[in-house]
Amino acid sequence: MSNDLFEKAPIREAYLKLAIPVVLSMVVQLVYSMVDTYFIALTGNTSLIAGVSVCTPLFTLFLAFGDMFALGGSSYISRLLGAGKGEDGKRLSVFCMYAAIGFGILTTIVLLMFKTPILRFLGADGDVMNYAGQYYQFIVLGSCFIIYSLVPSNLLRTVGHPNASMITSIIGAVVNIILDPVFIFGLGMGAAGAAIATVIGYITSDLFAIWYTATKCDGLSVKLGDFGLQPGELGKIFAVGLPASVTNFTQTIGITLTNRALSGYGSDSIAVMGIVLKIVNIVMLVIVGLAFGGQPLTGYVFGSGNKERLKKVLSFAYRIVGGTAAVMAAIVALLANPLMGAFLKDNALISQGVLMLRLQMPGMILMGLSLVTICTFQSMGKGMPALILSLCRQGIVYAVVITVFQMLFGYYGVISSQLGADVVSVIIAAGLFLMFIKPELTEDAH
Repeated sequence: MSNDLFEKAPIREAYLKLAIPVVLSMVVQLVYSMVDTYFIALTGNTSLIAGVSVCTPLFTLFLAFGDMFALGGSSYISRLLGAGKGEDGKRLSVFCMYAAIGFGILTTIVLLMFKTPILRFLGADGDVMNYAGQYYQFIVLGSCFIIYSLVPSNLLRTVGHPNASMITSIIGAVVNIILDPVFIFGLGMGAAGAAIATVIGYITSDLFAIWYTATKCDGLSVKLGDFGLQPGELGKIFAVGLPASVTNFTQTIGITLTNRALSGYGSDSIAVMGIVLKIVNIVMLVIVGLAFGGQPLTGYVFGSGNKERLKKVLSFAYRIVGGTAAVMAAIVALLANPLMGAFLKDNALISQGVLMLRLQMPGMILMGLSLVTICTFQSMGKGMPALILSLCRQGIVYAVVITVFQMLFGYYGVISSQLGADVVSVIIAAGLFLMFIKPELTEDAH
């Protein structure tokens, strides 16, 4: 893909050409996630559903680890491309890929060593512990493949191959969808089967990404001989990579805090919230795709020093992400009852889920605005404000809000705490924008 897309194409065209493949890959992941939940829900076993739900934070943990190298690397490489230093980006891509593999192996070893205490911390006990343990064992064994998958997917977009990035995600998701019923029901493996199908899907994605990078993409490399790391470059990768990982890591914390708070109200509440959060991903994954899809453009334009074009990119990003979030949130809120009814048959549980789901929706708009701000910080290499904002929504702010809300309003406080945290987080995002981004748009020198 020519640099004309980054430098000369109309903002709308350039942004959407990069973002739409990401959104489409996210939609496929969404379809898989919903199908996965549907097959598990078909068992009618709420303990099994809860067991898989309490392991959901593991995925966000793996994504957090992968983002250290995926988003940290793509942010720095996009700025290098904007400055005309493509060969430097190529050698750094080798580091990001192999570092992710090494970190993934370390993650697998540590999580297997501390399986029981981690499951207890996640909120598993009684019958739920048995099912959670089955799922945990196999998903952790495949953690290296999940962590690695983020790196080529993000780097391919950064060097102008968004369609290849999309195909990488789609291939794995399709394999997951096909294998889920085979392992869960055909082989009678239940929770373990769901985990195995997921891991095989990620392995398939990784193999395609490696093949494509090695044979079709000149801007990246998987050859150890191309590796090179100069003084200061590691710091530039992790200055963005660590805050980026915190965004996903705080989701792990947030889901864990929610499950632990709901455990006092019965395993049914955890199971219903697990399904609600899957449906919330309908909106969330599209928002994430739109926000992160434009990140290579923001980084490239910032690296080139073109402030007028940068202003237009940011203006379009906030409008497209905020507007899309508002429309989708309204649709999901209106369809809350049939959506919950697709997964649950008990009317009381459906009603419980409808309320949970509708309380989540207004926060999606606020989350979208915060996400664009985080992506902008990452694209500009501003790690500290990105870290501060990343710690808010499902981290420090959420921990404070859910604690206070539960004390004041009990169960209803728990299920409305995310909305409260989103309101506080978007206010913080606005303040950080004025402090760190606005000066970059008005200064005479880059």
